[in-house]
Amino acid sequence: MALQKAYFEVLETSWTGPKQFSVQFNPAELTYSKAAQLAEIAIPGLDSPVLQFVRGTAETLTAELFFDTTDKGMANGATSVTTMTDQFYQLVKQNPDTHAIPRCRFSWGAPAGAGPSDAEVSNAPSWFTCVVESIERKFVLFSPEGVPLRARLTVKMREYKTVDQMVKALHSADHTKAHILQKQERLDKISSDEYGSPAEWRLIADANALDDPRRIPPGTILKIPPMVPASVTRSSS
Repeated sequence: MALQKAYFEVLETSWTGPKQFSVQFNPAELTYSKAAQLAEIAIPGLDSPVLQFVRGTAETLTAELFFDTTDKGMANGATSVTTMTDQFYQLVKQNPDTHAIPRCRFSWGAPAGAGPSDAEVSNAPSWFTCVVESIERKFVLFSPEGVPLRARLTVKMREYKTVDQMVKALHSADHTKAHILQKQERLDKISSDEYGSPAEWRLIADANALDDPRRIPPGTILKIPPMVPASVTRSSS
């Protein structure tokens, strides 16, 4: 079964230009990058700071695309390779309706004629929903008249997820965690961050046997217990 050429598919319903941009040759390599943002928390007496996870960063995918029009000859009247590469620049230009660059999907390696189902889009490695962050174009061959005939496009894509998709991927507060108390940080603020309500500060105080929640030394490692649903509390009592 033949593999189809890789392509970009614009996902915006208001997009008035071409909905699909096919590459001429499938990329030989794909480079993924993912990082996490960490905060260093200094605690007196320790040899190194404690690392605390702050947030993740969007995954990026970089691909180098190759375009060539020398098959049509290099003599006078040769076809410029820009007829193929210019259309990709639409992916980093503002959509007049949304005032943003378009969301798109980079697809490759699927059997010819196959379309991405919901399961394939969410699970298969051959679909990458993204916005195109940058496109770098390099011309590597010209005709005697100066017409560009070969080009390499380095396309950097940044993963795109909706807020709903990211929230659904989170687990609820149903397991005990640890939190290092910062200077001037209060339990009601921690309760608001962890449980969505400052009123649950007593849960944290009880779990850590705190006699005076207002006088906790900075650097104290607090246990953040799971939030017990009210229905469970009523049934157990």
